[in-house]
Amino acid sequence: MNRTGYSLLSVVIPSFNEELVIRETHQRLISALKRIPKVGLELVYVDDGSEDTTLDILRGIQGADDRVRIVALSRNFGHQVALTAGLEHASGDIVAVIDADLQDPPEAIMEMVNRWRAGADVAYGVRSLRQGEGASKRAFSHAFYRLMNRLSEVPVPLDTGDFRLMDRMVVDALLAMPEQSRYVRGMVAWTGFRQEPVHFERAPRLAGGSKYSFGKMVRLAADGILSFSVIPLRLASYLGFAASVLALAGIVYALVLRLLTDVWVTGWTLLFIAMLFLGGVQLLVLGVIGEYLGRAYGELKRRPLYFVKETIGFPPRGTTDGRDGEATS
Repeated sequence: MNRTGYSLLSVVIPSFNEELVIRETHQRLISALKRIPKVGLELVYVDDGSEDTTLDILRGIQGADDRVRIVALSRNFGHQVALTAGLEHASGDIVAVIDADLQDPPEAIMEMVNRWRAGADVAYGVRSLRQGEGASKRAFSHAFYRLMNRLSEVPVPLDTGDFRLMDRMVVDALLAMPEQSRYVRGMVAWTGFRQEPVHFERAPRLAGGSKYSFGKMVRLAADGILSFSVIPLRLASYLGFAASVLALAGIVYALVLRLLTDVWVTGWTLLFIAMLFLGGVQLLVLGVIGEYLGRAYGELKRRPLYFVKETIGFPPRGTTDGRDGEATS
């Protein structure tokens, strides 16, 4: 398509318990996006089973703005699945993804659109400064991205999140990937295409607390590593081989002493340590294999990623609502 002409921009906003900020999020988005020339606007809010009044507030926003679409999931399926649901319901020529907490600046979407018009297929946000995050979270993120790139066959850009803008062909390629354990930023990197960074300073949350606990961060990191690398399996094999070599050396040592010197090997402490070491290695190897096996089992069940409770504001099939004019306030 002609990237310099009129285009429909869909913005996907996964939301979970964001009643304190969702109104301000919508106003910031409209204020930023109305400045982009030659775009129609579609805002796809995905309510990921919120337990507060987020969905009711979104209904009110949609009643006052017919560019708003709402996808309400039947329960909380998690951020990566909610993001995928939004992509599946977005109809734009270009699709941006941004969280509802306003830590990622909506104003950066204009630069992403400019990069797309200049030829990029993906413009992804890079956090040059991370305000409002604890030292432990920053250290974990810093270490994870670098470990991920050491292990993965497909490098993932450092210090990125899911904040990005994608051409329609990239979105279609992403949605053709059906895996259950989803690590979207890695999946986008895996698709290839021309991808360019857009640097920004990440702000602290406007209100409320982070929805990503340390446990959720660890699970997301595990999904990223295990979905894009078999190196942990190889490391487990190498560790098992090394333990076997050490055990064999110990056996040879004991036999040599017994047969050639007529001396029994002494040292119960050393024997106890060796047993614990071998047992720990075996459990570690089984755990790594179990992680991969569990993911394979989840894929084989072929369950839907999510269920939709209701959709609001979507035009009837076959219409082209949202493409008739540029974004306005």
